[in-house]
Amino acid sequence: MTDSHARKAALRSTLRQRRRALSTAEQNAAAQTVIRSVLALPAWTGAQRIALYLARDGEIDTAPLAGIARSHHKQLFLPALSTDNSLYFARWNTDDTLSVNRHNIPEPPDGAERCPVTGLDIMFLPVVGWDRHGGRLGMGGGYYDRTLSSINRPLLVGLAHESQQVERVPREDWDIALDYIATDSGLYRTSSP
Repeated sequence: MTDSHARKAALRSTLRQRRRALSTAEQNAAAQTVIRSVLALPAWTGAQRIALYLARDGEIDTAPLAGIARSHHKQLFLPALSTDNSLYFARWNTDDTLSVNRHNIPEPPDGAERCPVTGLDIMFLPVVGWDRHGGRLGMGGGYYDRTLSSINRPLLVGLAHESQQVERVPREDWDIALDYIATDSGLYRTSSP
C-alpha cells in the first residue's frame, strides 16, 4: 500500500466513524438542509437529467432531493454497476422495483432507460471527505473516477455533511475533482489547487 493509499484509508476510517456518529435526527435535518444548497446551484433550474445515489453508511440521504427534483419534472438516474466494474446511469422512475447489485446497493431494473454520462446535466456524488479544492474522498472503489475520466462530464456536486470537510484530501492523478460541494451548512464552489 502506498503512502497516499494509507493516508486515504486512515482518513476514510475516521470520517466514516464521524459520519455514522450523527443521530437520526441530525441525518434527517442534514438531508433537508442540503436541499437549500442544491437549489442555489446556478445550473439547477435548467438541468433536466440528474444523477443521484441512494444513501448508505451515513451518507447524505437523497430521498428529499429526489422528491424536489421530481416535483420540478427532472429525470432521475441512479448509478448501476456493469460487469466490467464501470458505472452506467439508469433511469429511476417512482414505481420502479429496484434490485441490488453485488455490493448490496439498489439499482434500477435491467431494462431501465440508460443515459450516457455526457447526457447528464448534474451528477450528485456521495462523499466520505471533501476539501475546498474539489478533492473528494469516496469509499475507495474508484467507480466514479473511472467512469468520469476522459469524457465531457456533467456538473459534479458532492453531497456531504459539513463535518466531513478536511484541509486537503490526498489525491492521485486519476482522482476527479468536484465542481461544488453542497452541505448542510452551505454551497461551496471549489477551486483548483
